Amino acid sequence: MEHPYVPRDLQLPGYVPVSLSQATIVGVYGLSSLLVVSLVWLLSGRSRNISKLDRLLMCWWAFTGLTHIVLEGYFAFSPEFYKDKTGFYLAEVWKEYSKGDSRYAGRDSAIVAVEGMTSVLEGPPCLLAVYAIAKGMGYSYILQFAVSLGQLYGTASGF
Repeated sequence: MEHPYVPRDLQLPGYVPVSLSQATIVGVYGLSSLLVVSLVWLLSGRSRNISKLDRLLMCWWAFTGLTHIVLEGYFAFSPEFYKDKTGFYLAEVWKEYSKGDSRYAGRDSAIVAVEGMTSVLEGPPCLLAVYAIAKGMGYSYILQFAVSLGQLYGTASGF
């Protein structure tokens, strides 16, 4: 089966085309994200001591932390996602995403390394930031700063 990625001569033995539509992939991700953000917003609103800005930060860190752990973690630890025949959602996400950046389907070592580090070293601290903000811990600021620097590094190294 021929793949849709560039370069056309990229070797992907056993490639299986995307079975979910782009609208389904984006819709599931959007609804899941909305659910997480809404849940964090509602739960954080139960405490009168948390400002709206902190509640928004908690929503952001929960969203980005789960994105790193779930989406990027799947990519980093599933080297043959492009062979998936079951229509498993996370494999479909990466098959579709790879249409925009074939380094993902081709398992470019720099991309795999950055995504793996992001999922393991940044995802959990993002969720810890949610807790730290909720509890008013002083380390929440340095934690948010450190994770943001990691984000900046990951973004810069991708180009």
